[in-house]
Amino acid sequence: MYQDAVKQGGIAVVTGAAGGVGKAAALRYLRTGLGVALIDLPGEALDATEAEFLEIAGSSATVMALPTDVSDLNAVMTSADRVFDAGEVAVLMNNAGIGIPTGSWEKSDNWRKLMDVNLFGVMNGIHAFMPRMIEANRPAVVVNTGSKQGITTPPGNPAYNVSKAAVKVMTEMLAHDLREADAPISAHLFVPGFTYTGMIQRFIPEKPDAAWTSDEAVDYFLERMSAGDFYILCPDNDVSTERDLKRVEWAVGDILENRPALSRWHPDFADAFSEHEVSG
Repeated sequence: MYQDAVKQGGIAVVTGAAGGVGKAAALRYLRTGLGVALIDLPGEALDATEAEFLEIAGSSATVMALPTDVSDLNAVMTSADRVFDAGEVAVLMNNAGIGIPTGSWEKSDNWRKLMDVNLFGVMNGIHAFMPRMIEANRPAVVVNTGSKQGITTPPGNPAYNVSKAAVKVMTEMLAHDLREADAPISAHLFVPGFTYTGMIQRFIPEKPDAAWTSDEAVDYFLERMSAGDFYILCPDNDVSTERDLKRVEWAVGDILENRPALSRWHPDFADAFSEHEVSG
């Protein structure tokens, strides 16, 4: 579907487009000949990204920066109106996300901030854009950025895990509903591995050897989306695809075998998990 969407032209809408994988993806879309709508919070980063993209595109493609808080449905709807005034949407990439600390019974304000952006920001993008994309009846793709923390749910930041687990389910439901509606639109769940983005850079000043760059993650994502994959789990320089699948398999096994919750991090199961992870 992605190749058909690109062939027909139009605009790629990317949230969280002022940096990281959002910016890298938007640049790839621009270089395929699509226009781009760059959605992010107002500020220097968005302004600089718009200027950079305008210099690359010249007069050959639409480049529009739309300062928007994705947690505000009315603001997202207003930005959607501006995009549709400029043309048809070929790609909707709900990518904006934040990472702030939370605990299971602590930091309730941070819980709400995380959910407002990471979950409801995606929902707002779907609600603002999808009805008119379906009505257009043209090839298109919608991409939601998830996280492995929403699949294997490691301890450490429960609100982030919950938000990304919800994005996974939301995207699965969207893919099903689009299929049932016979819409020429495919949905994809983009799950980066350890990727060195601005969010990570705040905590780790230099890129670790284990991390991929945003460009590497986006290159892998576009390759797998072009092949029609729905679940796109990116490896990195430390975790291979095979190891990822072993970890997902173990997480599902907690239910199938009725092990303790998050048994991968339970001392009684440490040896069993280690053997599972390296097994053939």
